[in-house]
Amino acid sequence: MLTLNLSCPSSTVTFPQSRHQHPINASSSLLNPNLLNRVQIQRTLHTSFPLLHKLTSPKLEASTKVSSFSRIYGHPIGISSKPISQVQDCGSKISQLNKTCGFPSGFSSKPRFQIPKAASEANPERGESEAAVSKPKATTAQLALIFGLWYFQNIVFNIYNKKILNIFPFPWLLASFQLFAGSVWMLALWSLKLQPCPKISKPFIVALLGPALFHTIGHISACVSFSKVAVSFTHVIKSSEPVFSVVFSSFVGDSYPLQVWLSILPIVLGCSLAAITEVSFNFQGLWGALISNVGFVLRNIYSKRSLQNFKEVDGLNLYGWITILSLLYLFPVAIFVEGSQWVQGYHRAIATVGKPSTFYIWVLLSGVFYHLYNQSSYQALDEISPLTFSVGNTMKRVVVIVSTVLVFRNPVRPLNALGSALAIFGTFLYSQATASKKQKGGEKKN
Repeated sequence: MLTLNLSCPSSTVTFPQSRHQHPINASSSLLNPNLLNRVQIQRTLHTSFPLLHKLTSPKLEASTKVSSFSRIYGHPIGISSKPISQVQDCGSKISQLNKTCGFPSGFSSKPRFQIPKAASEANPERGESEAAVSKPKATTAQLALIFGLWYFQNIVFNIYNKKILNIFPFPWLLASFQLFAGSVWMLALWSLKLQPCPKISKPFIVALLGPALFHTIGHISACVSFSKVAVSFTHVIKSSEPVFSVVFSSFVGDSYPLQVWLSILPIVLGCSLAAITEVSFNFQGLWGALISNVGFVLRNIYSKRSLQNFKEVDGLNLYGWITILSLLYLFPVAIFVEGSQWVQGYHRAIATVGKPSTFYIWVLLSGVFYHLYNQSSYQALDEISPLTFSVGNTMKRVVVIVSTVLVFRNPVRPLNALGSALAIFGTFLYSQATASKKQKGGEKKN
């Protein structure tokens, strides 16, 4: 019999007779590390306790073989006799260990959503590819529901936003209230734990100051445009946002293939034709829509650079905090710009509508649905591919333009309709070209 002597006088571990030619003496080798160097200790551990060596060793040498102890007697947890170079880190084999040892599938004490996140941080490219593979595809019914809610909320916002501005032409106050409604909505979601609240730190808030400022500029400029011209015209001009995106991104070092540059030509041509033939044309409305494009493009570009270290914050939480900071930016300026006219404007609006409750309901609907359609857009991006999202976003403008033309009965000239269609078609081509560029970039990385 082969006896393993431990330091305790009464503790011995007895094994059946084996092919080992020398006794294993734990008291002289394992418990006296001063007598052996580090390599000898590791070899002794490897020979005597292969399970312990496998679980605790941070790195396993590729040339080392599994102990003859495992090959002769086998082990209840099923240690393989393959070269140890094929044995990966314990963390990557946790599912195999669970199956063999009888642990439940939730072996780790971390929440489930943190496990793929940790893998992604260890190997970003692999994490992204695994996330793309594991992401379930939305069914036709799910796509219909996602786009249906998104379009419906956007149409409701645009209709009631324009109704209010027609009787209460103070876009700075209305834009501030819409941000206020969104802030209250997000605070309610976080308080009721319907949406996980992100961890807030000073660097995170500092990183959000730039994107929130550009978001404020984009939002208030769009509201000013809505107050001056028809909703359909504002959306046609806002469809030129890809032009600003390509130009500004090129200034900061991004490169685009020829087909992307060609796709923005019909956008420019269509917007120009629509502007020339627009019945309700107004320079303030035109410049408001163009400045809105600049603001939102700069928000997107700045966000990519300032929020690189906060990728754990999801899109909805990020938008929530941008909304809160934008409210802090906008409302003091709104008081300065038009605050002295609010009281008189309110009385005129009530006299026009007839019932104060009708005015309040319109304002509330514009604020709530402004946030909801933005929230739905973030949730839609989580459920569908970027290409499907970009196509859906293009079609959203078509639906909104047609809906507002029907509701407000705006006169549309044939050339104006042609210019609008051309601009939207250019936006569609741009979304296809940029999606193809991203796809090729992903293939090169892989």
